[in-house]
Amino acid sequence: QVQLVESGGGLVQAGGSLRLSCAASGSIFSINAMGWYRQAPGKQRELVAFITAGGSTNYASSVKGRFTISRDNAKNTVYLQMNNLKPEDTAVYYCNADIWIATNEYDYWGQGTQVTVSS
Repeated sequence: QVQLVESGGGLVQAGGSLRLSCAASGSIFSINAMGWYRQAPGKQRELVAFITAGGSTNYASSVKGRFTISRDNAKNTVYLQMNNLKPEDTAVYYCNADIWIATNEYDYWGQGTQVTVSS
């Protein structure tokens, strides 16, 4: 069984910073892309950023220049450094990973971590 466990959410004032972490554990052969999504109340879940196994990154335009995604392949962990946070960044943030188990690839999600930015 594979699990993605997120940490690092919380309450912060506008202009502040938070760092999210997501660690994958279980019978993992390898991990392809890893990413972060978010869902604000009444809105659809949206992609925030993703990083490939080789380290290539992609960001939503709304966070480009403020957020940085990185990963530690030895620890099966992905991070999201969020700087200059804005109230509109308030959402539940979900980790996502494409994980190879034996000869099959599966899509896994974390349980979500709340990020609240006060004005």
